[in-house]
Amino acid sequence: MKLASAPQDRSAGRILAVASGKGGVGKTTCSIGMAHAFSSLGERVLLVDGDLGMANIDVQLGLQPVSDISSVLNGRVELKDAVTPALGGADENGGFDVISGRSGSGTLANLSGPGLTKLASGVAALSLSYDRAVLDLAAGADRATIRLALTADDVVVVINDEPTSLTDAYAFVKTLRLHDDGASPLVVVNNAPDGKTAREAFAAFRKTCEAFLSFTPTLAGIIRRDANVPAAIRQQTCVAKRAPACDAAKDIRGIAGSLARGKEAA
Repeated sequence: MKLASAPQDRSAGRILAVASGKGGVGKTTCSIGMAHAFSSLGERVLLVDGDLGMANIDVQLGLQPVSDISSVLNGRVELKDAVTPALGGADENGGFDVISGRSGSGTLANLSGPGLTKLASGVAALSLSYDRAVLDLAAGADRATIRLALTADDVVVVINDEPTSLTDAYAFVKTLRLHDDGASPLVVVNNAPDGKTAREAFAAFRKTCEAFLSFTPTLAGIIRRDANVPAAIRQQTCVAKRAPACDAAKDIRGIAGSLARGKEAA
């Protein structure tokens, strides 16, 4: 799914884009959790806030970045100079590097043309310095979100059991596959009250994709509902740092482990 301008043969720098059809399903929490999990597996990880309208990774992690994506696009710094260490940084077990967006600002929401190409190409190039880049996309399927998703080697779509989540996630997958008919995004069911409900939500989503897109999505995993998640957000930290043995942290580690093994088998 990578853009033509992105490097095509690379042994490092695999990009995972995390998407959702609608806001409020826990996509950013999943992105942060997976960045921590990949790091705990020994990977050097870069987490990029690709929500150009309402970025908030820095807020969720309690960071105060000197530079962000806005600084890069304004020409004040290079993308590599906008990196901020989180939880000890990319050379610390469990830590990773972050490129923040402009928190609470919609000024970049309509980014297009040369600016969007510069960002997409820059992320692809900078990812070569890491084992993995996790790209937290904006909710929905606007032009910038799809463009950034196309830079990724893998795309995970986060859903929950709400009907609007399923219909909006379908719209994202449909739009992505209109641009790349080989795109095969994986699915994570988040905030699941129980396994049965999560499997039913995924089955409904899969049935719709099969009926209208002739595409069968794969379930990457289920993240159980866990009171430690909102508590970690309030404390501005990763759920696995707050409660490493909790259900949500275990589930996220399992998903990251499966994705890492998939990388090795590719």
